[in-house]
Amino acid sequence: MTGNNTQGGADKPRPKIRLGTRNSPLAMAQAVETRTRLCAAHGWAESEVELVPVMASGDKVLDRPLAEIGGKALWTKELDAWLAENRIDAAVHSAKDVETVRPDIFHFAAFLPRADRRDSLVGAASIAAIPQGATVGTSAPRRAAQLLNLRPDCKVVTFRGNVATRLAKLEAGEADVTFLAAAGLDRLGQAGIGAPLDVGDWIPAAAQGVIALECMAENAEVTSALSAIDHGTTRSELEAERALLAALGGTCHSPVAVLCEASGDALLLRAALFSPDGAERVEATARFSGNDHAPVAALAEDLLAQAPSTITDHFRSGQ
Repeated sequence: MTGNNTQGGADKPRPKIRLGTRNSPLAMAQAVETRTRLCAAHGWAESEVELVPVMASGDKVLDRPLAEIGGKALWTKELDAWLAENRIDAAVHSAKDVETVRPDIFHFAAFLPRADRRDSLVGAASIAAIPQGATVGTSAPRRAAQLLNLRPDCKVVTFRGNVATRLAKLEAGEADVTFLAAAGLDRLGQAGIGAPLDVGDWIPAAAQGVIALECMAENAEVTSALSAIDHGTTRSELEAERALLAALGGTCHSPVAVLCEASGDALLLRAALFSPDGAERVEATARFSGNDHAPVAALAEDLLAQAPSTITDHFRSGQ
């Protein structure tokens, strides 16, 4: 943190904290939400939290699937560098875009309360209502495989870019329908354009709907400031979901859907693995306390033991 010293003259106080973020409209909306929560928690003025936009590599190349050009690290590497160089104090991430294994020098100091975790279908009212033989735009292996498992008649084409870009591609006729995260649409004030899919029928991505705040692990002052807005239930869910991904050995190529929810005084974790073409699907659940991830590791083993090679080739054995 940069304290209360002046910068560029006595009239311009230095920010108490500098939040780095991708410069897409959704990422900026998430950074604004983070700033609002920090200011409320600490009694800071908005001017004391600086938002620092950073162009991520993943926003530069939009014509190929993410898994082909470097995976989720393309969303984090620039922010990682700025953190390590002390150009920002913390990074604001969409938690589902952060790699499962992170450098030890960083840690998650806070997870904001989880927003809507569902996917929204844009262009049809439901999966069943998608026209026969429709073209579906998505670059997510989970969405593509889960869709093809339910609707093998559909054709999947690559759709990448921010929300506005994907909606423009849809409007231009590059696909008949597409998927967007309900939480992202909500944060952009566009919730009405999609049909949220019930999690009982369509399992979302691990960490979907969560804003994650990351800083240098050794920076106790920034960690303390961010921890004031950490949401305990969300943290328990996220840590379990990320533990499952780690145990599965999944990558950006791995079609895996995960749902962890509080159930009484425990957590209920449901996960499904797919073959990329959607032809094969295995599913299992586990109930456990928030701090005990042994059942999560056992769930991963159960899923991989059930799965045929058309699925496991894209998980641990495929790495």
